[in-house]
Amino acid sequence: MRNVTAPASERSCPSCGRTFISDRRRIWCSDACRQRGFRLRRQPADEAPPLLPRRLHKNAIVYICPECETRYLGAQRCEECGVFCRRLGPGAPCPHCEEPVALSDLVATITPVTPALPHRLELQEPGS
Repeated sequence: MRNVTAPASERSCPSCGRTFISDRRRIWCSDACRQRGFRLRRQPADEAPPLLPRRLHKNAIVYICPECETRYLGAQRCEECGVFCRRLGPGAPCPHCEEPVALSDLVATITPVTPALPHRLELQEPGS
């Protein structure tokens, strides 16, 4: 009874969502996902990055042509110029105008604010 192996079951990795065959207590599909899960559990809740799948579907990526600046959703090559486009990142069509909008266009970038450093105090020698 003690050394009897449990039947293998199909599980979903909590980190990347990939399905894999699990034996016994295995939760993660790879060591990289296990380490990512450990790091995410140790981070404070306000610093935890949003969980996105490892690789997005090609149709969910916005590309922009470097020549004519036309945006495409899922197409990596410009139809007008014939030039390969630059990847902007995940996105979707705008609900109002149907033009592709990247997620980076909607999210404001956060720049860290560094406090002003205090001026160095000149040390005075005793007796002066």
